[in-house]
Amino acid sequence: MRVYRKLLFIFFVFSLCSCKKEKTATGRDDSEIRSRYFQLEKIGWKSREYSQKVDDINFTATEVPIQYYILKDQGTTDLFKVDSLYEANKQERVVEFTFQQDQEKDLLSDQFTGLPYADAVKYMSFAINNDFYVVTSKNDTIPCNGVSYERNYKIAPFQKIVLFFSGIDPNEKIQLIYKDQLFRKGTLKFKFKDTFTEILL
Repeated sequence: MRVYRKLLFIFFVFSLCSCKKEKTATGRDDSEIRSRYFQLEKIGWKSREYSQKVDDINFTATEVPIQYYILKDQGTTDLFKVDSLYEANKQERVVEFTFQQDQEKDLLSDQFTGLPYADAVKYMSFAINNDFYVVTSKNDTIPCNGVSYERNYKIAPFQKIVLFFSGIDPNEKIQLIYKDQLFRKGTLKFKFKDTFTEILL
């Protein structure tokens, strides 16, 4: 029992010393950044969601702040690093886009696309980014420069892609334009009315 207490005391002293060293080594207080992160989380990372329904398909666009992905990747241990990564990438915009059929049928079947299933999957993975672009409040047109198709292998009742746009001022309001070539439902517009800049990290 005495040995256990000694070990516990040594561990406590070691922890205290290492924390003290870390604080004096950085000499920085991240409480202001942490407060802004908390405010952004409080309003809801994915609160900017807009949906449209055409026939029996729901199209939903959600603008997600870039900090969400940086924090997901880096964690909250070093918020100064998160802040500097945000500064380096603040002109990037990320939009999650989902497609869902009313009766939860698989939208990539030829019934909806007119394509063999494998070709519809390829289209979602490699070509669908050409169907999207953003128009800023200054009427600049920004093409989608990347897409990530999150395959669900028929487990979830929807299809989801993540769209990436670059070179957009973080203060700019944007409108997402989708010229649907896959399901042939025409042009859909999703206007994101506000920006996240008031409480950015």
